[in-house]
Amino acid sequence: MHVLVVEDDTALALFLQKGLKIEGHEVDCAGDGDAAIEYVQERCVDLMVLDLSLPRRDGLEVLKVVRERCPDTAVVVLTGRVELEHRVYCLNAGADDYLQKPFSFHELTARCRAILRRRSRFASPLLEFNGITMNLMERSVRYGDTAVDLTAKEFMVLEVLVRRRGECITRAEMLGEVWPGSSESGLNVVDVYITYLRRKFADAQRLQGEVVAVAQVIETVRGAGYRLRRAAAPAEVAYGS
Repeated sequence: MHVLVVEDDTALALFLQKGLKIEGHEVDCAGDGDAAIEYVQERCVDLMVLDLSLPRRDGLEVLKVVRERCPDTAVVVLTGRVELEHRVYCLNAGADDYLQKPFSFHELTARCRAILRRRSRFASPLLEFNGITMNLMERSVRYGDTAVDLTAKEFMVLEVLVRRRGECITRAEMLGEVWPGSSESGLNVVDVYITYLRRKFADAQRLQGEVVAVAQVIETVRGAGYRLRRAAAPAEVAYGS
């Protein structure tokens, strides 16, 4: 699970980051409201632990942006305020749960797990982005009306790309997601699997009459990584890595 801790108390933020990493999660931190909003504008997370009393923009402003930009992100609010009206307001504004400071770390992680369990029961097995449809239950992929036959690792690489919805993913990030524990010397395996995916999607594009050189499905962001082509604009990056 990818978690963003939004907390201006540096000691508490580092404590939460360390504890959540021990639980096995990927954890980033933001120290104020502007930093949190900038982060979610670039990348959605699975869970946000959000303090309400933040510099620059308060937690309620952050919560509003998260609900607009990342509706699937679970949000646990942390605050020192005790008024019932305030708790109700936060929940009505889109928070999934509310924890009053001081709090138990074990209670926080238990609440986070409960939220994600509830959400997973109602989650759709389909991931869709710009003509690509992935069925996580059936482990199947379609590009438009064309089935795309993928190996298990190809499916995992594509899932990372689709979940990030057109955001740039570095080769190191992809290696950590699909081949955890591998050293950076193995980064070339990411390029190999991107090439495999490109070939298979190029075949699907040809079957649908698309011009492969113009409508490249996976773009190379030079010097950075890879991303899925967004529908709003044609690909600006040439075929190849």
